[in-house]
Amino acid sequence: METKKIIVTVISLFVLVIGFAQEQEESQGSVIQTLTPSKLIGKGQYDIKWFNNLYTQTESTFSDGDEPRQTFFTSTLEAYTGVGANKRWNLGVILEFRSNVIADRSALDVFSFDGESGTARSGFTSFAPSVKFVPLKSVNNFSVQSSFFIPLVDNESENGVFLDQDGYIWQNRFFYDHTFPGNKFQIFGELNSELNFGEEEDSFANNSLRLTPGIFFSYFPSSKFTVLALAQHSELIDLGNDFDQSFTALGGGAKYQLTDELNIEALYTNFVDGDNTGLGETFNIGLRAVF
Repeated sequence: METKKIIVTVISLFVLVIGFAQEQEESQGSVIQTLTPSKLIGKGQYDIKWFNNLYTQTESTFSDGDEPRQTFFTSTLEAYTGVGANKRWNLGVILEFRSNVIADRSALDVFSFDGESGTARSGFTSFAPSVKFVPLKSVNNFSVQSSFFIPLVDNESENGVFLDQDGYIWQNRFFYDHTFPGNKFQIFGELNSELNFGEEEDSFANNSLRLTPGIFFSYFPSSKFTVLALAQHSELIDLGNDFDQSFTALGGGAKYQLTDELNIEALYTNFVDGDNTGLGETFNIGLRAVF
């Protein structure tokens, strides 16, 4: 029942916003088609993305059968501006807010922000200065995003409720995309690496390396609309903390260009396999403005 409510909520928001979108076609292509994460913006431009992820689970690899529901909501705001010539450098910042509920509370209770002792926590959990760059001048569809996350949480868990990692993260994301002739199909690949470090007793993930490759295949019925399928796998590699983890997720979604500057996306993923992990699903919605 909770899953159905979330699906209806996400689809309703998606359809509602599209209803107000412009109808004219952009023959030269739109931001969702030409400005993938692999591409950088130019000097004086701004790229702002607000992305919301709701993960909910009633199963995990730690036990057999159903478990009390746990739900974790993450809202991420990213802002970049172009610097220098030739669209090779972008500077920005990332801010994360989280709200988590456990003890079989409703998945939508993450939006209550009530902080009820033993069942809920919420707050801003990290921020990161970030840089994007194109390492090879002749290959503008390959880029790197390097960010250094600084924790804002005092304790990773309080009264049995996890909020976020209490440790530093050096994240490097490698992006590549290829558009096939005819501009109807596009493939996008990403390798996300995260080096987690800090006091071992502060976080389950400190002194570990997470590697997450992912591939996205998109079809464009028009330059302003795309549907996509995705597959991701993640490995948390022990570098001294005696804990490792893995999961595989499959999903799909859609993006729509609302105006010349603004687009919306909705994604769904399902955790189909893993070790030392939950086996839940995610519901995602995001807005991106480039101007």
